[in-house]
Amino acid sequence: MDRLHSMRVFAKVIDEGSFASAARSLDLSAAVVTRLVADLEAHLGARLIQRTTRRLALTDIGETYLERVRQILSEVEEAEALASAAVADPKGHLRVLVPGAFAVHQLAKHLPKFRQQCPKVTVDLTAGSAIEAADEAYDVSILIVGPRPLSGDFVARKLARTEVVACAAPSYLDQYGRPLRPEDLGGHECLVANLPNAPRTWRFEGCPLGRPSADGIEVEPRAALTTHHIDTLYAAALAGLGIVGLPSFMVEDALLESALERVLPEWRIMSYTIYAAMPSRKYVPARTRAFMDFLVGTFGAEDRDPWLAAAGCETPYLHGDNTAAEAAGERALA
Repeated sequence: MDRLHSMRVFAKVIDEGSFASAARSLDLSAAVVTRLVADLEAHLGARLIQRTTRRLALTDIGETYLERVRQILSEVEEAEALASAAVADPKGHLRVLVPGAFAVHQLAKHLPKFRQQCPKVTVDLTAGSAIEAADEAYDVSILIVGPRPLSGDFVARKLARTEVVACAAPSYLDQYGRPLRPEDLGGHECLVANLPNAPRTWRFEGCPLGRPSADGIEVEPRAALTTHHIDTLYAAALAGLGIVGLPSFMVEDALLESALERVLPEWRIMSYTIYAAMPSRKYVPARTRAFMDFLVGTFGAEDRDPWLAAAGCETPYLHGDNTAAEAAGERALA
């Protein structure tokens, strides 16, 4: 038995979620994939996967074994890459974990340029929800985090800042009016994200009439729609259902095309920092380095919000805005 090959097949079965999907990905028959995993279990004298008619589930031994298998396969890949001079030539399969909304509204439209720069690299992109730490199973993870410093055993590079901004379709605002103060939202239809740990209130900080507000203003929006799916909020806002608070990277194009209009432009709801992160390793494949460099070059790594700047509706900066928390985050990466 080629134990290393069997390990690769076992890991692929778990990644794909089924023997049939793994077989297609590996260009093998389902019978061969099933036999290789069964032979591996027989060699170990332990069951790794619980098989049911609906899904596969790792046993406790299987979870422990998979963790070591991934480490072994990573080390083998590093050795092979070094031997074949892959350090200098980006090539191979790149696994990327990214928040779904960022993948749809930003990353996907820039991937053709990356493929032109690195035609030997194929990208396997997995869309997740809130991602705040690098995942060992991926070469690169895109993180979107709040003001607290980054923590964890990974290396990260800053890509951009993104603000959550209030906006609505012009058709809605023409019918119901434009709020002049955060308190006016109590009389408006609002579209609210129903996410884990999401606050029930919108806290606004800003510079009304050019005068920085000493205290923020908290408003509990009157929800016409709540959903955990952020792109549904985006679609509902475009349709004129109400006012929504969304990250600037989602609404840049709609603002530029006047499909959405920013409301309360002198006020900010919240600010996040976006990072590209990778697991801490002595050896970093050329494809990973190339993708990290591409992301930084694409999104600018500036302190300002590039998407609001492009849309021509930046928020006036507050005194001492965001510097301490971001500096702490950057120091954590040094």
